[in-house]
Amino acid sequence: MRPADRSQFSELLKNTRLEAFQAEWLVQLDQKYANPKHGDFNDWQKTIDLLPDITPSLIDLTQHAPVIGSSDDCSQETRKDLEEKLKTLSPWRKGPFDLFGIHINSEWRSNRKWSRIAGHIKLKDKLVLDIGCGNGYYALRMQAMGAKLVVGVDPSWLFVFQFLALQKYLTRSQCAFVLPFALEDLPASLTGFDSIFSMGVLYHRQESHAHLSQAYKLLESGGQLILETLIIEGDEANVLIPNERYANMRNVWMLPSYVLLQRWLQEVGYINIRLIDKTKTTVDEQRQTEWMTGYSLVNALDPDDPSLTIEGYPAPLRAIVLADKPT
Repeated sequence: MRPADRSQFSELLKNTRLEAFQAEWLVQLDQKYANPKHGDFNDWQKTIDLLPDITPSLIDLTQHAPVIGSSDDCSQETRKDLEEKLKTLSPWRKGPFDLFGIHINSEWRSNRKWSRIAGHIKLKDKLVLDIGCGNGYYALRMQAMGAKLVVGVDPSWLFVFQFLALQKYLTRSQCAFVLPFALEDLPASLTGFDSIFSMGVLYHRQESHAHLSQAYKLLESGGQLILETLIIEGDEANVLIPNERYANMRNVWMLPSYVLLQRWLQEVGYINIRLIDKTKTTVDEQRQTEWMTGYSLVNALDPDDPSLTIEGYPAPLRAIVLADKPT
């Protein structure tokens, strides 16, 4: 995090329910950057340091591909240099972004997921936590909805550096930040968020109940959880526990039916639980691009029956659920 962004983050914490945790967070940030424990950290930091200085003539984070700058803001040579440096931060999994006319065509068309959520929530002047935020695509969309502060946390340094590359050019009233933290790194007594997003995280947690409970604890009374996760079809309280892999992913622990997921949320204490969307993931929404050339969904589905994964399980079905913490 650049000194200017650190100062902005610190300033935005003031006079909020989160101000009491300001000092602890800043100490944690210093410790993470001093001891990153990743072999590519210095190379990625050098990439950020060498990004060309360009002043964006416009910033529009409301677009499906958030727009930062115009192609007219720099020379073709400078834009080519910028694109080459951005590609060294591949794979770009979340997006897309439009940076000075460079279309970062990410693996996920994340705007589609956001469009399923945005009409059901209000973020104006709210304190927001985005768990497992990736490179900050959704955090920027949250900022565009008027959030007072968006704290994205993700332990992946690559995703943090992708956000830092974007952040370099976000010069107007920034309130979204991506911190290199796992959920467990957050201060033990932290609470006070109005909205918490957990998207594409729950099935990667061995203890699903514990994850939902931790989010509940972090919420202010009356706050809202926005949960997006993989589920299985069925009207019973069933669960799929994959053997080693699911859709070519190693760390998928369990996929509940919506009935079971609702029960978990109720047991934690959430109320007003509602399913706002259920969508099968398609190879048009998640796919390989020049910005993500590795394995993608097409490699995870049975080539003879795309309704199944290559392991023989039901293909990915994603649910979006809203749940409230009582006042």
